[in-house]
Parts: sequence; C-alpha cells; structure tokens
Amino acid sequence: MPSNDARILAQAAVPTAAVGAVAAVISGVVGGGKGAIGAVAATLVVILFMGIGLYVLQRTAKSLPHLFQAMGLMLYAAQILLLFVFVAAFKNTTLFDPKVFAITLVAGTLTWIAAQARAHMKAKILYVEPDSTTGGKPEKSGHSS
Repeated sequence: MPSNDARILAQAAVPTAAVGAVAAVISGVVGGGKGAIGAVAATLVVILFMGIGLYVLQRTAKSLPHLFQAMGLMLYAAQILLLFVFVAAFKNTTLFDPKVFAITLVAGTLTWIAAQARAHMKAKILYVEPDSTTGGKPEKSGHSS
C-alpha cells in the first residue's frame, strides 16, 4: 500500500479506534462487561469493514480509474447494508449488549467517514502522474547523438 493510502488509513482508523475505546469505557461503566464487549466488537467490525473497503477502493483507482466513482458509491452502499446485516444478526445475542453494539457501530462508522473525508482533503495527492522516465529533461526529437 503506497504511503498516501497508508496515511489515509491511519488517519481514519485511529480516530475510529479512539471513539471505540471511549464507547467501551462508557459502556463498561454503564452496562457492565457485556456493554464493553459490544462496543469493542462494533469497533472491530467498523475498522475491518471500512479498512477493507478503503483498500478495495484504492486498488480500483489504480487499476480501473474510470470505475472509481461508481465503485466508491457501490462500496459505501454495500458497507452500510452489511453493517445493517450485522445489527440484525446480533439483535438477540447474549454474548454482548446489542444496543451498545448498534450505537457504537453507527458512531464508529460516522467517525470513520468524517476522518477519511478530512484525510482526503488534507492529502496532497497528485492528479497527474509525473513522468519519471525523462528525469526532468525534455526529450529530444529527431536524431540522437
């Protein structure tokens, strides 16, 4: 993963993990151990899903740039649907508090999206690939010496 992509991933994952840690502490105090487990599980799901989505989107941008926008829209729609599936699947679980799981899932997702948008706005990403074959010198046309 190029350094720009890794930087964007870190700038999105760290705030999401921080929100998840705060949610786990608050849930642990208010709801006990099951609340903390629900918050940690939701945070891991968000970081995993959104991280994989960012990776897929970056690979699409490099290999199929003409599909980048459509792929981004489809990817975010699929991620939101999968997160709803997770909430529905764990609605009646006894392993952790499902309400804390759902609230942390929404908070983590919103944090990830906001942090990723901020990271993209602050990133200095070239929109034209510099030509490195000429080494900064203009090519001569015609005969060679």
